[in-house]
Amino acid sequence: MEKSPLFTPIAIGKKEATNRLVINAMECCDSDELGNPSPRTYRRYARLFEGGAGVIFLEAITVSYESRARLNQLSIMPHNAKALEKFVTEMKRVNPKPLFIFQLTHAGELSNPEFSRRVCVKPLPGLGGDLLSEEDVDAIVDQFVLGARIAYDAGADGVDVKLCHGYLGTQILRPYNDRPWKYGGPWERRRQFAFEIYERIRKAIPDPNFLLGSKVTMWEGIPGGQGCAGPDTAIMDLSEPLDLLRGLKERGANFVLVSAGNPSLTIALAHPDKRIPDYAYLHHFFQKEARKVLAPEVVTMGSAYSIFRDGNNNFLGVEREKSSLLYWGNKNIEDGVVDMIAIGRQSLADPFLPKKLLEGKPEEVRWCTLCDACMELLIRQQPTGCVVHEKEYAEILRETRKKYGVLKFKHT
Repeated sequence: MEKSPLFTPIAIGKKEATNRLVINAMECCDSDELGNPSPRTYRRYARLFEGGAGVIFLEAITVSYESRARLNQLSIMPHNAKALEKFVTEMKRVNPKPLFIFQLTHAGELSNPEFSRRVCVKPLPGLGGDLLSEEDVDAIVDQFVLGARIAYDAGADGVDVKLCHGYLGTQILRPYNDRPWKYGGPWERRRQFAFEIYERIRKAIPDPNFLLGSKVTMWEGIPGGQGCAGPDTAIMDLSEPLDLLRGLKERGANFVLVSAGNPSLTIALAHPDKRIPDYAYLHHFFQKEARKVLAPEVVTMGSAYSIFRDGNNNFLGVEREKSSLLYWGNKNIEDGVVDMIAIGRQSLADPFLPKKLLEGKPEEVRWCTLCDACMELLIRQQPTGCVVHEKEYAEILRETRKKYGVLKFKHT
């Protein structure tokens, strides 16, 4: 396995990942009351570091506690600084090799009004929220820059400015944001939010070793969504997302994690469904188009690989041995479609997957069954993990269903 493309090192900026496997940022609702890592958070990430992926993303850590999606969400503000430094130190003690990148986020219209302020750039049917002013967004830009500085001081290898999955970065970038203001209307205004954050982070942290990048939705799949041809159509048009990538590259991006969809609105596009998994192939197209723009300076990471498992899946018209995570990861890297592949749900099922594959023990991997019960826990604001392979989370799910009933509407 060592000689396969997945297990070759790769330079990301001035640093090196020991292999091409990436752990996606997976929100798990288990911070303490101050937004700091809890014992459960420590245990989850210690396993991931032991597992030996080349890059590990720290889940959607909010730059604002006023507006957030999860009640027990990790936060990155001055009061969290010491706890985050302790957390990074401990993870690096477990294994110093993986690159540890913090994903910085602001939930915007996806903020939960039960415990925080829901805000928006333009009311979206079914969501809405208090309308953000230009001054509000200027202050949020400040929060992203401060968050990056806290991450740097804590010892993180870099930050991911989240521009995907319907969170604030998406809300500003999408054509639906046709409001005539500093951050809306023409594309040149909508993209400025991301560009300004990048420029200011690079100015605030001049260390060339500090990595900067984003997870980006290429096509949101709703009328007016990110990657659509206009504010009132869902027709795909990648001209804006690709221009965004060029601009991030010009402003010092070291990596881009390519994604699609919006788990709150188009969940099967973001996380392909095991019953109809075909959207995973569309992700390969997005990855290739992104890499054309980004290579060779910027590393292209691709998502939606957990769905392939060990080839035991519901993909049709393909031989099982040519329908696995290993097959598509190696093939897409070899073919220049992508530089690295990211796993999300699979990392909850088996945080030791990279180590097991590297040691040539694929038969020992605990494959994700794609039941999406972890998603149910997330939606219910419960500590989140694999209910199939972890008794602790199976019990949480049982108690949650006993209290709230079975979840009928699966959108985050």
